[in-house]
Amino acid sequence: MHVYRSPEELLGKGFGQTVVTIGTFDGVHKGHQTILQQLKNKSREKQLPGVVITFDPHPRELLHPEQPILLLNTLEEKIQLFERHGIEHLVIVPFTRAFSLLSAEDYVEKFLVHYFHPAVIIIGYDHHFGHDRKGDIHLLENLQHQYGYTLEEIPPQVVEQVTISSTRIREYLAQGEIELANALLGYPYSLSGVVVRGDQIGRKLGYPTANLQIGDSRKLIPAEGVYAATAQIDDDQLCRKGMLNIGYRPTFKGKELRIEMHIFDFSDDIYGHRIRIYLHAYLRPDQYFESAEALRRQMDRDKIAALERLS
Repeated sequence: MHVYRSPEELLGKGFGQTVVTIGTFDGVHKGHQTILQQLKNKSREKQLPGVVITFDPHPRELLHPEQPILLLNTLEEKIQLFERHGIEHLVIVPFTRAFSLLSAEDYVEKFLVHYFHPAVIIIGYDHHFGHDRKGDIHLLENLQHQYGYTLEEIPPQVVEQVTISSTRIREYLAQGEIELANALLGYPYSLSGVVVRGDQIGRKLGYPTANLQIGDSRKLIPAEGVYAATAQIDDDQLCRKGMLNIGYRPTFKGKELRIEMHIFDFSDDIYGHRIRIYLHAYLRPDQYFESAEALRRQMDRDKIAALERLS
């Protein structure tokens, strides 16, 4: 996959016409995946390059800083998901104040047409663009003959009578409904970062943990509790089973939110290594225990439950 960090990088690359789709693609969920598949199909049919256009930072971060948004994917994760879905060209457009002030008409002419020469534009049913989000599918329809492209709209995607949206997925994650969130994502939600040294409490209980330091503070952390999870270390493709705790460790009067992964039957020193943790099932809430021994007995039960859910 070719990744471009600005549309200007396309100039001089010899691009003619393209098949394009545009969006923030937060989550790259099943609805987004339908759009990506349509892009690939149309790209093959037209024998033209298929281009995904996305934005960084998320437009809402700039336009509504008073309402901070927690992201389903870091930019790195999003790039990996696009590559996994076989995208040929990815253009990451820096979303700036000046870009946000483009009128909808200028967005089409001076951005889409100027840089991408679209033969086909594929968009979701609710896509809006340009200053004050005044551009929509109706404007693109009105301008298609002027600029020589055709337009394909993707209707809302539904899983078990639930419309797929990044907002709904965020709500599920905030409620600990990890399996519902994963069903809409089409893959297990993940957290990634570097393993840092903790207080060694888990080791004393017989359950040593890898303490995860998330690299991007904008990443959405799911509800506090214990999860059945798997982990990949560095570039190893092996997914190791385990259980994840997100919480403040109330039994030990913890003050900071910790993300701690116990990997079953694993004792390697992985401090400083990168780890990606996939959440598969919610087991129980984070809770207080009267003693360390009571917590250890519960962790014994958690391990059995996690193995059952991961089997």
